[in-house]
Amino acid sequence: MNLLPQTYLLGLVGLLAVVAVLAGRQVLRVRRDEIKLIELEQAGAGKSSQAADLYELASVQLRKRLYPQATATLKQAVKRLNQEPDEAKALIQNALGFALAAQKDYDGAVRHYKLALRAKKDYPVALNNLAFAQTKLLADEEAIELYQQTLALEPENKTAKQGLKKLERRQKD
Repeated sequence: MNLLPQTYLLGLVGLLAVVAVLAGRQVLRVRRDEIKLIELEQAGAGKSSQAADLYELASVQLRKRLYPQATATLKQAVKRLNQEPDEAKALIQNALGFALAAQKDYDGAVRHYKLALRAKKDYPVALNNLAFAQTKLLADEEAIELYQQTLALEPENKTAKQGLKKLERRQKD
Protein backbone atom coordinates (compact mmCIF):
# COMPACT_ATOMS: atom_id res chain seq x y z
CA MET A 1 0.00 0.00 0.00
CA ASN A 2 1.42 3.36 -1.05
CA LEU A 3 0.97 6.05 1.65
CA LEU A 4 2.84 8.80 -0.17
CA PRO A 5 -0.22 10.43 -1.84
CA GLN A 6 -2.21 10.36 1.40
CA THR A 7 0.71 11.80 3.39
CA TYR A 8 1.18 14.48 0.76
CA LEU A 9 -2.51 15.44 0.89
CA LEU A 10 -2.57 15.48 4.71
CA GLY A 11 0.53 17.69 4.75
CA LEU A 12 -0.98 20.03 2.18
CA VAL A 13 -4.28 20.27 4.09
CA GLY A 14 -2.36 20.93 7.32
CA LEU A 15 -0.30 23.66 5.67
CA LEU A 16 -3.40 25.26 4.19
CA ALA A 17 -5.11 25.16 7.60
CA VAL A 18 -2.16 26.95 9.22
CA VAL A 19 -2.14 29.58 6.46
CA ALA A 20 -5.89 30.08 6.81
CA VAL A 21 -5.61 30.56 10.59
CA LEU A 22 -2.76 33.07 10.20
CA ALA A 23 -4.59 34.98 7.47
CA GLY A 24 -7.78 35.00 9.52
CA ARG A 25 -5.98 36.39 12.57
CA GLN A 26 -4.47 39.15 10.46
CA VAL A 27 -7.84 40.04 8.95
CA LEU A 28 -9.41 40.15 12.42
CA ARG A 29 -6.58 42.34 13.76
CA VAL A 30 -6.92 44.80 10.87
CA ARG A 31 -10.70 44.82 11.22
CA ARG A 32 -10.44 45.46 14.99
CA ASP A 33 -8.09 48.41 14.35
CA GLU A 34 -10.44 49.78 11.68
CA ILE A 35 -13.42 49.60 14.04
CA LYS A 36 -11.44 51.17 16.90
CA LEU A 37 -10.25 53.99 14.63
CA ILE A 38 -13.81 54.70 13.47
CA GLU A 39 -15.11 54.63 17.06
CA LEU A 40 -12.42 57.01 18.27
CA GLU A 41 -12.96 59.40 15.38
CA GLN A 42 -16.74 59.37 15.89
CA ALA A 43 -16.27 59.96 19.62
CA GLY A 44 -14.20 63.03 18.76
CA ALA A 45 -10.93 61.72 20.20
CA GLY A 46 -9.02 63.90 17.72
CA LYS A 47 -10.55 67.01 19.28
CA SER A 48 -10.28 65.77 22.85
CA SER A 49 -8.63 67.85 25.52
CA GLN A 50 -7.35 64.68 27.20
CA ALA A 51 -3.83 63.49 26.34
CA ALA A 52 -4.90 59.87 27.05
CA ASP A 53 -7.65 59.99 24.40
CA LEU A 54 -5.26 61.45 21.86
CA TYR A 55 -2.62 58.83 22.70
CA GLU A 56 -5.17 56.03 22.21
CA LEU A 57 -6.13 57.44 18.79
CA ALA A 58 -2.49 57.86 17.81
CA SER A 59 -1.71 54.28 18.87
CA VAL A 60 -4.30 52.96 16.45
CA GLN A 61 -3.00 55.30 13.74
CA LEU A 62 0.53 53.98 14.32
CA ARG A 63 -0.62 50.36 14.10
CA LYS A 64 -2.30 51.23 10.81
CA ARG A 65 0.92 52.98 9.66
CA LEU A 66 -0.81 56.34 9.32
CA TYR A 67 2.36 58.10 10.46
CA PRO A 68 1.59 61.71 9.44
CA GLN A 69 -1.82 61.55 11.15
CA ALA A 70 -0.31 59.91 14.24
CA THR A 71 2.36 62.62 14.37
CA ALA A 72 -0.27 65.36 14.31
CA THR A 73 -2.36 63.60 16.96
CA LEU A 74 0.66 63.04 19.22
CA LYS A 75 1.73 66.68 18.87
CA GLN A 76 -1.72 67.64 20.16
CA ALA A 77 -1.28 65.18 23.03
CA VAL A 78 2.10 66.71 23.91
CA LYS A 79 0.43 70.11 24.24
CA ARG A 80 -1.97 68.61 26.80
CA LEU A 81 0.62 66.85 28.97
CA ASN A 82 0.65 69.42 31.81
CA GLN A 83 -1.00 67.39 34.57
CA GLU A 84 -0.10 63.92 33.29
CA PRO A 85 2.25 61.64 35.25
CA ASP A 86 5.82 61.14 34.04
CA GLU A 87 4.98 57.67 32.74
CA ALA A 88 2.34 59.10 30.39
CA LYS A 89 4.70 61.86 29.25
CA ALA A 90 7.34 59.26 28.44
CA LEU A 91 4.88 57.08 26.49
CA ILE A 92 3.59 59.97 24.41
CA GLN A 93 7.04 61.42 23.68
CA ASN A 94 8.36 57.97 22.73
CA ALA A 95 5.38 57.36 20.42
CA LEU A 96 5.93 60.74 18.76
CA GLY A 97 9.59 59.88 18.27
CA PHE A 98 8.55 56.58 16.71
CA ALA A 99 6.12 58.29 14.33
CA LEU A 100 8.83 60.75 13.27
CA ALA A 101 11.42 57.99 12.81
CA ALA A 102 8.95 56.08 10.64
CA GLN A 103 8.90 59.16 8.39
CA LYS A 104 12.74 59.25 8.43
CA ASP A 105 12.88 62.44 10.56
CA TYR A 106 15.56 61.02 12.82
CA ASP A 107 16.61 64.39 14.27
CA GLY A 108 13.04 65.03 15.44
CA ALA A 109 12.79 61.46 16.68
CA VAL A 110 15.98 61.86 18.75
CA ARG A 111 14.59 65.02 20.33
CA HIS A 112 11.39 63.27 21.43
CA TYR A 113 13.13 60.10 22.60
CA LYS A 114 15.34 62.28 24.81
CA LEU A 115 12.24 64.01 26.18
CA ALA A 116 10.76 60.58 26.93
CA LEU A 117 13.93 59.64 28.80
CA ARG A 118 13.88 62.91 30.69
CA ALA A 119 10.38 62.01 31.89
CA LYS A 120 11.35 58.40 32.71
CA LYS A 121 15.07 57.67 32.93
CA ASP A 122 14.85 53.88 33.01
CA TYR A 123 12.69 53.38 29.91
CA PRO A 124 14.27 50.58 27.81
CA VAL A 125 11.96 51.05 24.82
CA ALA A 126 12.91 54.73 24.50
CA LEU A 127 16.60 53.85 24.97
CA ASN A 128 16.40 51.28 22.16
CA ASN A 129 14.50 53.68 19.92
CA LEU A 130 17.00 56.46 20.60
CA ALA A 131 19.88 54.08 19.84
CA PHE A 132 18.21 53.11 16.56
CA ALA A 133 17.74 56.75 15.56
CA GLN A 134 21.36 57.54 16.50
CA THR A 135 22.44 54.63 14.31
CA LYS A 136 20.51 56.10 11.41
CA LEU A 137 22.26 59.43 12.07
CA LEU A 138 25.60 57.54 12.06
CA ALA A 139 26.27 58.34 15.72
CA ASP A 140 27.44 54.79 16.40
CA GLU A 141 29.31 55.48 19.66
CA GLU A 142 26.22 57.06 21.23
CA ALA A 143 24.07 54.20 19.96
CA ILE A 144 26.43 51.63 21.51
CA GLU A 145 26.26 53.43 24.85
CA LEU A 146 22.46 53.53 24.68
CA TYR A 147 22.17 49.83 23.88
CA GLN A 148 24.53 49.10 26.79
CA GLN A 149 22.31 51.19 29.10
CA THR A 150 19.33 49.14 27.96
CA LEU A 151 21.18 45.92 28.69
CA ALA A 152 22.08 47.23 32.14
CA LEU A 153 18.34 47.65 32.80
CA GLU A 154 17.24 44.48 31.00
CA PRO A 155 20.11 42.03 30.42
CA GLU A 156 17.98 39.82 28.14
CA ASN A 157 16.68 42.64 25.89
CA LYS A 158 16.83 41.11 22.39
CA THR A 159 16.55 44.44 20.56
CA ALA A 160 19.53 45.89 22.40
CA LYS A 161 21.59 42.72 21.92
CA GLN A 162 20.89 42.64 18.19
CA GLY A 163 21.54 46.37 17.75
CA LEU A 164 24.79 46.17 19.68
CA LYS A 165 25.95 43.16 17.69
CA LYS A 166 25.12 44.92 14.41
CA LEU A 167 27.03 48.06 15.45
CA GLU A 168 30.03 46.08 16.61
CA ARG A 169 30.15 44.25 13.27
CA ARG A 170 29.85 47.55 11.42
CA GLN A 171 32.75 49.02 13.37
CA LYS A 172 34.97 46.04 12.54
CA ASP A 173 34.39 46.52 8.80
